[in-house]
Amino acid sequence: MLVGTGEDPLARAAALEGLGNWNGAVMIVVPTTGRILTIVNQKLAFSQAFTPCSTFKPIVAFAALKEGLITGETLLRVGRRSQINLTEALAHSNNIFFGKVGEMLVFDRVSEYAHEFGLGEKAGWNIPVEEAGFFPSERPSGPMGLLTSYGENIGVTMFQMAAVAGAFANGGTLYYLQYPRSPEAAAEFQPKVRRKVEGFDEVFPHLRQGLAAAVIYGTARKAYDPAQQVFGKTGTCSEDRARLGWFVSYADEDKPRTVVVVLLRGGRPTSGPHSAEIAGRVYRDLRLRTQTASRTGASPPMAAAVPTR
Repeated sequence: MLVGTGEDPLARAAALEGLGNWNGAVMIVVPTTGRILTIVNQKLAFSQAFTPCSTFKPIVAFAALKEGLITGETLLRVGRRSQINLTEALAHSNNIFFGKVGEMLVFDRVSEYAHEFGLGEKAGWNIPVEEAGFFPSERPSGPMGLLTSYGENIGVTMFQMAAVAGAFANGGTLYYLQYPRSPEAAAEFQPKVRRKVEGFDEVFPHLRQGLAAAVIYGTARKAYDPAQQVFGKTGTCSEDRARLGWFVSYADEDKPRTVVVVLLRGGRPTSGPHSAEIAGRVYRDLRLRTQTASRTGASPPMAAAVPTR
């Protein structure tokens, strides 16, 4: 497979620089259209579905808020002498909090919201090699917390998680992701809406606080950039004797411009916080490259096709 010349060269350069030599993949998407700007390491991004780890927690939080089971101020006990609210639970990825929320929701409602955000179905438009991932058709054996805290028994793709982050960024519209493979396709690009998530405006502000807190002082703090607000959720878990590290994110609250999804797969150093660090480098590098191009009036040509990384 070759990288198409429809990729954005600034986005690709930032993603390559940010990922470096790590065994992982980076995807950058425009949240207001669903256009994929670049995919670095297509082999991993297209290869299969992976356990989402804790990046499933924001969907669980959205479901619980919309169902009225919790509010942004609800305190749940997570230790003998400690109670926390949703913001702190997302910031520090508290598994006990989301285990309790999962039990309150029950499996059918968790499944309903997972499918509303596109899990278990292809996220792309005319991307033949994309996987559909999977979501269990009935409640798995064992505590609900394993599913709602760790993402066990769920398989997601980077495309699906980028689409979810895009909906978070743009106000609840789930776009089909499209990957132009030529300058002509990029020039003729037209967004395609999959669906709009109901009740988004009322529910999401409480969730957004937690996604911001994760970056400001929580598990994703290595993604922090004082020049722009980044919102996101880390995820760390093991699958098939390897560790996974996720960071699913978007930048710029008032004018959401960029979604960055990072997935690492490897040994002990692999983690969600490290994926957040890589994403932070991508955001900063892309911002600086864009500012430089704007100042100089440069309009760099689309990158020529090169072997896939």
